[in-house]
Amino acid sequence: MRAPGTAPVRILATSGQESSGSRTARTREGVTFVLRQINVGVKSLADYHSIIARDLMTEIRELAHDLGDLRVCHVNATSFGGGVAEILYSLVPLMNDIGLHADWRVMFGREEFFNVTKAMHNALQGSPRIITAEEQRTFERYNLVNAGGLDGDYDVVIIHDPQPIGIRGNTSGLDSAKWIWRCHIDLSDPNPQVLEYLRPMIAGYDATVFHMPQYVPHGTIAPAVIIPPAIDPLTPKNMALSTEDAEYIVHQFGLDIERPLLLQVSRFDPWKDPLGVIDAYRIVAEQVPGVQLALVGSMATDDPEGWEFYNRTVDYADGDPNIYILSNLNNVGGIEVNAFQTQANAVIQKSIREGFGLTVTESLWKARPTIGGNTGGIPLQITDGSTGYLVDSPAECAERALEILRAPDAARAMARRGKEHVRAEFLTPRLLRDWLRLFTHLRQA
Repeated sequence: MRAPGTAPVRILATSGQESSGSRTARTREGVTFVLRQINVGVKSLADYHSIIARDLMTEIRELAHDLGDLRVCHVNATSFGGGVAEILYSLVPLMNDIGLHADWRVMFGREEFFNVTKAMHNALQGSPRIITAEEQRTFERYNLVNAGGLDGDYDVVIIHDPQPIGIRGNTSGLDSAKWIWRCHIDLSDPNPQVLEYLRPMIAGYDATVFHMPQYVPHGTIAPAVIIPPAIDPLTPKNMALSTEDAEYIVHQFGLDIERPLLLQVSRFDPWKDPLGVIDAYRIVAEQVPGVQLALVGSMATDDPEGWEFYNRTVDYADGDPNIYILSNLNNVGGIEVNAFQTQANAVIQKSIREGFGLTVTESLWKARPTIGGNTGGIPLQITDGSTGYLVDSPAECAERALEILRAPDAARAMARRGKEHVRAEFLTPRLLRDWLRLFTHLRQA
């Protein structure tokens, strides 16, 4: 599928962690490389005993026993910087703990590929921009190369999101495996040109998985299953953090812990609307002098557009000393995000389009008053006025933030209800159970 006159993709070196058991593979392009396998460490399901319901723990054990030593491989585009990576760092070791043999592999790509996949991502969430024939050839070429590197003896292969979706159609082995495409983005109103381009690839899968029924494209051939994502309450990002520790960490970044703090944690992405959050903050600041805003994000390898929008956000802040724009490049990791969420008076996720919004889940789990955009998977988590607030504009966002700041006791009671909703619906053991149910179904089909 190489375009005339273009050279084959040549992967000369990789970065990040590689397992000692990684293998080499020769693609049809004649390129030999090591397919990167992520070291996920060790987790124990028993550690969640005091957090989740006993019947959920029992069902997981029973399903795992029946599946035996099922061999599972997850494939995605990046090992850090996004919700998919965070999920896999918890889900994969838990699959191993209960007796499955699970691997996580990350596809290879360069900027030319990720420029295409970012445009594709935006189009699937409603952008009118089409994918050109040349971009399609780039996408197909990289998927062909990566397909050649996916060797191994697996019973189930799970492909996450559009970036590696073409691997299935280019794999010469693994014909006996069940293939699942797991879509983490909002496909409720996709650009039809891009969806139709991907539809034949989707049709090659044994099952597809979406967050919500509304995201299942009309006419999709592969059977669709609904599995919402989840957060791991035992990671450094979500574990209990004392007020004193949170204050100390936040203060290290120059914020005044005595003054109120509004927070958004997300990628620097137009769909997350950080500019709208700044607009809301400015309205609040007119009535609450000294209020601070922190925009905390991460720069991911599969998001080349992120730098451009990061710079736009910095420019839009216009030097306001009470706006703090931070990222993993400022040494903001999981514990730091935890501290900001624990310390914030109100956590905002003012998305315009949103696949699910795990940052909403995180803030609710920490019992923080939360404001979310009325879009995508956020209303699954927030019942407006009961477990948080849903908004459609910067003005509404500012109004709700002012309510939280003026009535903190009522806001905390609302946040506690949000925490219990997350406990029941959106923690990693429930996600593990849902995957086991799907594996059982596919084995019996």
